[in-house]
Order: sequence, then structure tokens, then C-alpha cells
Amino acid sequence: MEIFPGISMDPNVRFGKPCLTGTRIDVATVVGALAAGESFQAVQEAYSISHAQVLAALRYAAHVSEHVPPAVEQAS
Repeated sequence: MEIFPGISMDPNVRFGKPCLTGTRIDVATVVGALAAGESFQAVQEAYSISHAQVLAALRYAAHVSEHVPPAVEQAS
């Protein structure tokens, strides 16, 4: 089931993690590789995905981070 443009979730694929539609590559893997310093091209080649798919993963990660409430310090 597509939950965001280019991103799907299926309980039978990668334990239900958000993945690039039509692949078994989860968003966290793509974003994590970029965060580790890998180039777009290196990520594309390593996972056999397109530039548009890398961007879809980044867009989804940005969307999710916009909708997660910030951490609040607990009063002691």
C-alpha cells in the first residue's frame, strides 16, 4: 500500500517498514547511507535505485520529521 508518493508499506516486506515502492529497500537504509556520507550516485548504484527514488526517500523522511512532536524534557 502506497503511503506517500514513491513509498509503500507492506507487513510482508522488511517487517512493514516504509520502503521504496516496488523494491525491498527501506527508507531508513537510503537515508542512513546518505547521512553516513555516501553520494547520491553511490547509493543509487549500491541499491540499484533511481535518483527519483533517493529523492522520494528523503521527501518521506522530511515529511515524517515534520509530523513528529519534538522531545520534551521531563520535569524532575
